Amino acid sequence: MTSSVPRLVIAAPSSGSGKTTVATGLMAAFAARGLAVSPHKVGPDYIDPGYHTLATGRVGRNLDAYLCGPELVAPLFLHGARGCDLAVVEGVMGLYDGAAGEGELASTAHVAKLLRAPVVLVVDASSQSRSVAALVHGFASWDPEVRVGGVILNKVGSERHESLLREALDSAGVPVLGALRRAEQVSTPSRHLGLVPVAERRSAAVGAVAAMAAQVSAGCDLDALEALARTAGAVPGGSTPWTPDFPPAHPKLSAERRAPVVAVAGGPAFTFSYAEHTELLTAAGAEVVTFDPLRDEQLPEDTAGLVVGGGFPEVYAAELSANEPLRKAIAELALSGAPVAAECAGLLYLCRELDGRPMCGVLDATARMTERLTLGYRDAVAVGDSSLAAAGTRMRGHEFHRTVVEPGAGAAPAWGVRAPVRRVEGFVQRGVHASYLHTHWASEPGVAHRFVERCRTS
Repeated sequence: MTSSVPRLVIAAPSSGSGKTTVATGLMAAFAARGLAVSPHKVGPDYIDPGYHTLATGRVGRNLDAYLCGPELVAPLFLHGARGCDLAVVEGVMGLYDGAAGEGELASTAHVAKLLRAPVVLVVDASSQSRSVAALVHGFASWDPEVRVGGVILNKVGSERHESLLREALDSAGVPVLGALRRAEQVSTPSRHLGLVPVAERRSAAVGAVAAMAAQVSAGCDLDALEALARTAGAVPGGSTPWTPDFPPAHPKLSAERRAPVVAVAGGPAFTFSYAEHTELLTAAGAEVVTFDPLRDEQLPEDTAGLVVGGGFPEVYAAELSANEPLRKAIAELALSGAPVAAECAGLLYLCRELDGRPMCGVLDATARMTERLTLGYRDAVAVGDSSLAAAGTRMRGHEFHRTVVEPGAGAAPAWGVRAPVRRVEGFVQRGVHASYLHTHWASEPGVAHRFVERCRTS
């Protein structure tokens, strides 16, 4: 049964310990054994799921107890794991690190408890030997509801070093399920917001994932890890997977009335998107068509609405600016009143200019790169009616950028934001809803249905 799918949560004492390498390598190694592996990521991160998708051949999905609420974590997990033999969930930050000031909320430990899944702790052992036992003991005993079922030692220097680590851990009561040597070939390049997405380095990413799988297969006890995954029982809270068909999908359209085309920006410049958004748009009756603003000079035929999510337009500003025909087509679509939903990178693309280069000019605002990182969860409420949300709609979002848009809000803002300080943010004009906030529509499915309904009537 899907509700009792074998599962593991891959966690670590802190960021930088090697969770992504181990989790992605395990996904690929299990897939190479012929298992259908369901890949998941704790938190709002868009980049790691791209590597997970490459490793498993299935869409990487996020489990975020802040954005979606704890009650949706298990249903979203079951939705992604439907028909799978095993699921691997990569954690976020350190095992017990969650939303600032919110206790365990949205931490890896919180998600592991919500899924009742055993945890495998990935420990960076590069600068320790006997102390590893105290570290593991502390993490394993901190919360009795979190079951640390094994340890994978990462960045082990030598056989002698591994022997010292294993000897120390004999007294900790947590089995060692793997030991990985330092290996440059499994590293992935980073820049200002984390790893470089798969879409920007496809062939190199394929090689990196293959190297991760080879290293994990050679250094880990896959049989023991699979056995540990099979100790997980039924997922708590019932066995009903989340479905995009809530609220009910729009009645079937007549043959004379085509489903409205919703164009979704993709390609290397716009890689940040949750799979559930497309599923919700489709369930609401839209025909979703992906296009690449770096290459396509026109919007898809009969476009009735546009979704431009997150990504790295600042990296591709010159190329996006050079595609003048598409910029004009987007400006004309927005001017017509058609629904346009833009998040973060999409907001920058709709501005008059980005780092001095002309963009779509939909918004009377400019955007530029800065050295300052803006990062964190946000509580938001829709200030007024828009194509995406009715006034008063409450959603939780996440900000993650090193850019500034001036002004930060239009005459009609998109959101009133509570944290870190009370402010208004974003732009609503005609059918456009543009904001820095990344949101997860599964938490409020009505926004997708409202958007598609506006596409039908605009």
